[in-house]
Amino acid sequence: MTLLTHQPLAIAPHVLDELRERDDAGAVPRAHAYDMDGAPLRCCLRRSRAGERISLVSYAPLRRWAAEVGADPGAYDEVGPVFIHAGPCQGPHPASGYPFAETGASRVLRRYNGEGRITGGTVVRLPVDPVEAQVAVEQALRTAFTDPQVALVHVRAVEYGCFHYEVRRP
Repeated sequence: MTLLTHQPLAIAPHVLDELRERDDAGAVPRAHAYDMDGAPLRCCLRRSRAGERISLVSYAPLRRWAAEVGADPGAYDEVGPVFIHAGPCQGPHPASGYPFAETGASRVLRRYNGEGRITGGTVVRLPVDPVEAQVAVEQALRTAFTDPQVALVHVRAVEYGCFHYEVRRP
């Protein structure tokens, strides 16, 4: 069991219900059976398995957070593609550690203040050892939240800029 200081947040179930009807770009999602392992699912924070029905939808994580807390991210609002299960899923397993912490991958941790403005970012190259990769993510999050202005952090893939998950101030 991994004890995390910072909790990675999956997309909330009520938001997933909305995204399955119409995504944040206004499109109606198309579900398909994924034929191989590996799509990063933002509903349960794990990789897809062969044969699972998933959808690629447009998602605006900062916009949704801003609406929840009454912030105005202005030009920092963005919409990007994420994979989700086509139907309800069980959500993330609470003891699974930091998701998508593949060894050798690079992640960017983008920091936002309470107004939804970017206050900086950090690129983290994850070590080859899986335990060390988890520690690297934890340390990067700990460092990000040492700035009292940071309200939340988005963890993203470097290669495509894809949103992986959000972490809010503990």
